[in-house]
Amino acid sequence: MIDFENIVRLTDSEFEKFAKLVYNESGIFLKTTKLTLLSNRLRKRLNALNLKTFTEYYDYINSLADRSKEIESLIDVVSTNETYFFRNEKQFESLTGECFPEISKRKQTDKRLRIWSAGCSTGEEPYTIGICILEAGSLFQGWDIEIIATDIAYSVLDFAKKGEYSGRRIDKVKPELLKKYFLKSDSEQYTIKDEVKKIINFKLLNLFKDSYPVNIDIIFCRNVMIYFDKEHQKKLLSGFYRSIQNNGYLFLGHSETIHSISDDFTYRKIIDSPVYIPKDK
Repeated sequence: MIDFENIVRLTDSEFEKFAKLVYNESGIFLKTTKLTLLSNRLRKRLNALNLKTFTEYYDYINSLADRSKEIESLIDVVSTNETYFFRNEKQFESLTGECFPEISKRKQTDKRLRIWSAGCSTGEEPYTIGICILEAGSLFQGWDIEIIATDIAYSVLDFAKKGEYSGRRIDKVKPELLKKYFLKSDSEQYTIKDEVKKIINFKLLNLFKDSYPVNIDIIFCRNVMIYFDKEHQKKLLSGFYRSIQNNGYLFLGHSETIHSISDDFTYRKIIDSPVYIPKDK
């Protein structure tokens, strides 16, 4: 029986191989300081495949006629998918307090709302946005609404589609919203109601290999850019600019900035929260 816990760390050369593979497939840039972290996370795949060494795993990936499924599993263990409902609450106050009213007023003849949650992980972000839309009431009554929620990994999308949450994932959901938009089971598990699910379209999407959705009013891409080097950050923001409508809104993570990366967007502060607006196209 293989003792996976005692498999030694990646060597420098092994780390370089996996880091290059991850970078080429996803744009995620792994610094050498992540060697121990990557070693620990790759052990999950060695365990699942009953392989003895990291080199065996690397060779296994490259031996596959179709690597896509295993590449997905690799990216899944490398990336961090920890999130929760109403994360960075000020941004949702900006969304509901100013962005929604502005869009509703501006698009009275169109009445189509398209929001993209890019890097949606396990679904807390797009479901939070959906709850905010439903709470906006008459602002979008009779509108054609779609939240496009994308991620690079099937596993997190499958989790998101189920819409089942518990513990700290739902700690920031107000009791009245929990009661209104979730169904509670006997095991303290909460399931998103269909009225929220029906306006969300979950899709697999690689930000550097697949086409972006178009005519988007609002893009959420929070705590995703931090995984990429400057070259890929530029590509990402260029793609967002082509994807977003004029007068749209781009929400990034609070630790992320476009300064010295892109001139396509301008900074705007709404209710103490940073938002980026595309320059006129």
